[in-house]
Amino acid sequence: MAASVPWQGINHLALVTDDMDRTVRFWHGVLGASLVGTTATPAFRHYFFRIGSANTVAFFEYAGADVPRVEKVAGIFDSRTAQFDHLSLNLADESALLSLQARLRSFGCEVTEVIDHVVVHSIYFSDTNGIALEASCWMIDPTDSPVDYAGPLFADPDPVLAVRELHARGSLTGTIATRLVPTPAPMAQVDA
Repeated sequence: MAASVPWQGINHLALVTDDMDRTVRFWHGVLGASLVGTTATPAFRHYFFRIGSANTVAFFEYAGADVPRVEKVAGIFDSRTAQFDHLSLNLADESALLSLQARLRSFGCEVTEVIDHVVVHSIYFSDTNGIALEASCWMIDPTDSPVDYAGPLFADPDPVLAVRELHARGSLTGTIATRLVPTPAPMAQVDA
């Protein structure tokens, strides 16, 4: 039997947003989950919010994508939910990442080579449900030091306004209020 995997929580949960500026204002400004890193390509932005030591929630904003907004009640299944992208599980270092890669292969699972994302190294694979999974180890851990909005972890060359405010002022000029989604009325019971 293979040795147990030394999991250390969630590296990042990757979700999708259609408005990164509002997302920064809510996650950083309202929830107090510090924005600890940004990256971008012409196709997407990817921003990370600290939720614990070596644990983040991240959001993708895809350029030109029409992301349907689905409001749902927590804990009630809704097939329209499109916000989930993939789950990244955190490992201590590249040695643990390579060990997991070998373990996956030993069980006949397809897995990528190690991908160097500069601040994080990752492998990608899927679970039996087809859920996209990633295992990652930080090369530069953004969750254990003060945030430097001008530093190497903030690589989006054209960040949203909220990030520019954080860089210039160290705070946001405004935040976003939210509301609860009403719980749907119970379905009427039909007599057979």
